[in-house]
Amino acid sequence: MDRPAPRRVELIRHTGTARHGVVRRIDVEIAWTPDGALQLRYFVDGDVSRIAIPPPAVSCPQDGLWRHTCFEAFVAGESSTAYCEFNFSPSTEWAVYGFTSYREGMAPLVHTLAPRVAASITDDRIALEAVIPRETLLALPGDSMLRLGLAAVIERTDGGLSYWALTHPGDRPDFHDPAGFVLQIERNHSW
Repeated sequence: MDRPAPRRVELIRHTGTARHGVVRRIDVEIAWTPDGALQLRYFVDGDVSRIAIPPPAVSCPQDGLWRHTCFEAFVAGESSTAYCEFNFSPSTEWAVYGFTSYREGMAPLVHTLAPRVAASITDDRIALEAVIPRETLLALPGDSMLRLGLAAVIERTDGGLSYWALTHPGDRPDFHDPAGFVLQIERNHSW
């Protein structure tokens, strides 16, 4: 069976975040790799000199990435309350947590394969590619569909933060809100 074409979506800034002209646009491209992994490619267009970017590091697990410039994905089965949170830093550090329901039962996930993270940074663009291994996705409960919540935290060099997501269901940014897991994708049928 042919793999579906990559899908591209735009993240929107939370209205409670002040506009400072640092970020013009954030897009995410979603695709399946030939080996059944989920590939997420985040593109931030803007004045990169005004974005605080963590320095390059060894690609390994690290807590607290969401406190700085970070790209996130929340993945749940179609009808499950359980979900996984993935954090990807431009440093190439990453974190993966499992939850049994909304902000409950948090535990780091142990992987046979770590996510692959790569970043490219120019004066006007940050491009980050994260590949979530097939094995991690197979562990998620659910049937043929997955629900995704895609998000980004952008830290300015002056310390201010802006929060971006597919949708913002509440008055405050809350990427864990299941009402924000609005993108549905079919599980890879080659499994």
